[in-house]
Amino acid sequence: MEMKRNKHIEIERKFLVKGDFTPFVISKESIIQAYLITRPEKTVRVRIKGNKAFLTIKGAPDSNGFAHPEFEYPIPVDDAEKMLTTLVESGLIEKERNYVPFGNHIYEVDVFHGNHEGLVIAELELQSETESFEKPEWLGEEVTGNQRYYNAYLASH
Repeated sequence: MEMKRNKHIEIERKFLVKGDFTPFVISKESIIQAYLITRPEKTVRVRIKGNKAFLTIKGAPDSNGFAHPEFEYPIPVDDAEKMLTTLVESGLIEKERNYVPFGNHIYEVDVFHGNHEGLVIAELELQSETESFEKPEWLGEEVTGNQRYYNAYLASH
């Protein structure tokens, strides 16, 4: 059964990055995030992205790892900062998100810092699990569904 995207379903593919994407970046922003709950069936994340903050609740991914329920809500930055210092159960994720258009899509390329310095992952959000997309030459191995590359896993390892 194909899962089509609605406002509470995120369908994404993840890839390692093997080449230089930087000449194609149209914008970027800093992200700091951590997890209040990390369980296989759900995660609760607090994130500061630029000058905004969000609380995100994600359900377990489907069997192929492409889609999962997601609910995201804006929260005051002051609240997010307090949560990041008092309520998290895992380490902080620090990364720079780069927006890179290619074909009909925009890849979000995360360059990790801190404990994961050197890791670069590209994510692509799709409207359906079978939506076709073009792969730029700098895109490497697909890691969709590999829990080792989930941010919740990275935060605690």
